Amino acid sequence: MATGSEMLELARPHIGEAYENVLVPKNNANWRGPWDCAEFMSWLVFQEAGVLYGCFDGDDPATVEAYTGAWKTDSTRLGRRIAPNKAAAIAGGFLLRFPPAPGRMGHVAICDGQGGTVEAKSHTEGVVADTVRGRRWDTGVLIPGVEYNEDVTPLPLGPVRVVRMGADNDPEVVRNIQRALEAAHIDTGGVDGIYGPKTTAAVAAFQRVKGLVVDGEVGPQTAEELGIQL
Repeated sequence: MATGSEMLELARPHIGEAYENVLVPKNNANWRGPWDCAEFMSWLVFQEAGVLYGCFDGDDPATVEAYTGAWKTDSTRLGRRIAPNKAAAIAGGFLLRFPPAPGRMGHVAICDGQGGTVEAKSHTEGVVADTVRGRRWDTGVLIPGVEYNEDVTPLPLGPVRVVRMGADNDPEVVRNIQRALEAAHIDTGGVDGIYGPKTTAAVAAFQRVKGLVVDGEVGPQTAEELGIQL
């Protein structure tokens, strides 16, 4: 049986490889990038467990596409959702941030069990070893047919300030975000203090230009690039 630790160790040698939105053949053991976040994680699962996870409908591992929205769907019916702070303490556990809307991008990473991650992060950073803390996650995910060491103490992740669609946002902070986007010549639909679909799309466009994680949410890194305080 595959283990979470084996998936993690398979991920590590790919640190430093490039990030692009590409389709990765899940059955190609020799793939060396580029990757995007969901393709990388789904490739790891297929390589170690032999199952397609987090992919659109289809059964050909060479052509099926991975997507964080499919990870969200699969996590409700295959495998198990757990608290993010517990997933962070499990080697090979996954952390998932849901897409803000259908067709948009979320993010997914594999945990090292000590508060770190390996992930295909962004165009600027590529595949990196990063940290769980200071970032927002919707759920942890354990994959069916994979053995994990779950005898762990959940890690304290602490609070994180993120402005996003559906959250209880401060309207003035949202207006500051919208003003900064407009100054960057990205249309938000108006400076109205409402973080709706247009502002989410504008933030995603800004993140894409800056080579950040394209999730449509303003956390510390995106705020810094925008030149605003959260």
